Amino acid sequence: MNSNLPTPDTSDLDIDGRYALARRLAQDAAQQGMKYYAQRASLVVDTKDGDMQNVVSIADRELEDFIRDELKTAFPDDGFLGEESGSAALDARCLWVIDPIDGTACFVNGLHTWCVSVGLMIDGEPYLGAIADPNHNEVFHGCLGRGAYVNDTPLHVSDAGHVREGLMGVGTFYQQGKEHFLPFLSGLLDQGGVFYRNGSGALMTAYVAAGRLIGYYETRLKSWDCLAGLVLVREAGGMRNDFFRGNGLLEGNAYLVACPGVYQQLEELIGPSLNAI
Repeated sequence: MNSNLPTPDTSDLDIDGRYALARRLAQDAAQQGMKYYAQRASLVVDTKDGDMQNVVSIADRELEDFIRDELKTAFPDDGFLGEESGSAALDARCLWVIDPIDGTACFVNGLHTWCVSVGLMIDGEPYLGAIADPNHNEVFHGCLGRGAYVNDTPLHVSDAGHVREGLMGVGTFYQQGKEHFLPFLSGLLDQGGVFYRNGSGALMTAYVAAGRLIGYYETRLKSWDCLAGLVLVREAGGMRNDFFRGNGLLEGNAYLVACPGVYQQLEELIGPSLNAI
């Protein structure tokens, strides 16, 4: 799927205000998250549906409450979808999609690969987003038609033309689709590729936009893990699969983002499962 997707008409919307707010909230929440991170040994941590690999902490919940309240105050008519607190006004033209801590398992285990992701859809299309990584003092952000950046540096996807020419981000987490993971890895290795996983879908998507990874494949990802990053990939010249097919917004789907030079090669390695419903 190419990146030449339609751009919503936003002439009647305060895009500047929403873009500035997304960047500010991502950074403010990330700094608040660092305070929890420093005290992670004393955090209350729960599992979701009894899954020991799917954890949530009080930090996730309190950061999402902070972001949600700020968004509601600034743009009360906008909709909201968050990983921890659910949704409101999903049919709104502007829909915020939030992950207060993407990479919670990394967060609670003292790893530096977690972030805050704040994304906005307009008319069903990812439109702007901000991903704040406080451990590395990086804020990835972008808006349709305005480019994508890490702090003030413009982002561009890799110019790799074959999977052996860079690092490939990979992941599998949910039961759905994991049977496709090892066959993909085998094919990637057979073609000379190298794989990488850091536990944060938002960061790995941002790394594709930044050219640090040539692509990123997840057997199933949720929209709050990637919506902000999808804006960055598009603005940086990358490609993505039809992630929002079916009920992808709420339930997630198989996911691929990559630079144009390797997208087709990766799509063929993954096979029909990539865009199956």
